[in-house]
Amino acid sequence: MTQERGLEDVIRQRIRSLRLARGWSLDTLATRCHLSPSTLSRIETGHRRIALDQLVPIARALDTTLDELVESPDDEDVVIRPEPQRRQGTTTWLLSRESSLPGVTVAKLRITDSDPLPIEKLGVHPGHEWFTVLSGSVRLQLGERTILVEVGQAAQFSTMTPHAITAHCGPVEVLSIFDRDGERAHLHPADGESRN
Repeated sequence: MTQERGLEDVIRQRIRSLRLARGWSLDTLATRCHLSPSTLSRIETGHRRIALDQLVPIARALDTTLDELVESPDDEDVVIRPEPQRRQGTTTWLLSRESSLPGVTVAKLRITDSDPLPIEKLGVHPGHEWFTVLSGSVRLQLGERTILVEVGQAAQFSTMTPHAITAHCGPVEVLSIFDRDGERAHLHPADGESRN
């Protein structure tokens, strides 16, 4: 019973915080979810039990999902302690958990490979890739184009374009976001496959 009450308090806090983050009054949210302002006020303050038939329209009005609204607070360690994974000219640190961002992986990469690849060796796979340069200078090959991406700059591109990321004039560190296809292609290549 105490755990159920604790979760209800968390849900109430989430509703109020999401409403305030949007700058909405009780009246505004009440109109959007077809509840009376007094009912919504009693829900937020704990003077009324939360019912499922109220949570669905509230979640929809707040542009969130019911799952996110009622998700149990987690006691797990929030600090990610990445272990370096080394492979032929690249060291990778995974900075996200599988469950944290559905379909997205965040990684820090240190790339020492500096030789440009011939166009026939550039990789292609479905999806998009995004990275920002933390240190050094990146040579981004996109088809027949070569683009230098400097510290503080970012790049985003379709990975259906033949591509490779290498270091230019010394090691480079990048923060990259991969979708599922990019993660498979860049972080888990088949044996003997080069990194693209």
